[in-house]
Amino acid sequence: GIRTARDCNSQAHSRMKSFRYDGQRLLFGGRHTPRTIVSSYTGSRMLETRTATAADAATITRHRHRMFVDAGRRDTPVLAVMSQHFEPWVVRMMNEGKYLGWLTEDDGKVVAGAGLLLLDWPPHPLDPHGMQRGYLLNVYVEQEYRRRKLASHLIEYALAEARRRKIRVVSLHSTDEGRLLYESTGFRQTNEMFYVEPVEA
Repeated sequence: GIRTARDCNSQAHSRMKSFRYDGQRLLFGGRHTPRTIVSSYTGSRMLETRTATAADAATITRHRHRMFVDAGRRDTPVLAVMSQHFEPWVVRMMNEGKYLGWLTEDDGKVVAGAGLLLLDWPPHPLDPHGMQRGYLLNVYVEQEYRRRKLASHLIEYALAEARRRKIRVVSLHSTDEGRLLYESTGFRQTNEMFYVEPVEA
């Protein structure tokens, strides 16, 4: 049958576990760190998912920039300024262990990625003992690799890591087009609101 990342977390004493998810086999190391996607839709070709490092900051920054453009935002100088400031920020956050990232590669070429930001958060009725929340961000798949469930698997990696750290609440911001994807992985709409000062006309 189909087993999820939750099943992997329940078998902490196993040295190496695998599960099938929508026809694909995912391998996890002893600490539930995803190692490889063996893709059923590319025949013998293998797509590998690895942990991102600070050396990948430029790639993650490019993903973030393209994510906003592909979502419909005009590619204005505001996005260039954002990218300029984001790259050193993500290096610092990764070095401090506050930003965790995963990148999927096809023969060494990065084709998809996602990140999990660890946030200090006060105890809340949703997590009365916890003092951290996760924020899922920078989920991006190159155009020619979309609709292959790469984003779904990257989200599962992030959620598996959150569970390993006993983080019970993970949030995100979604476009209308992406809402179905996130709902399929367990996310639901909330009553969140936010205030932002205008940046561009």
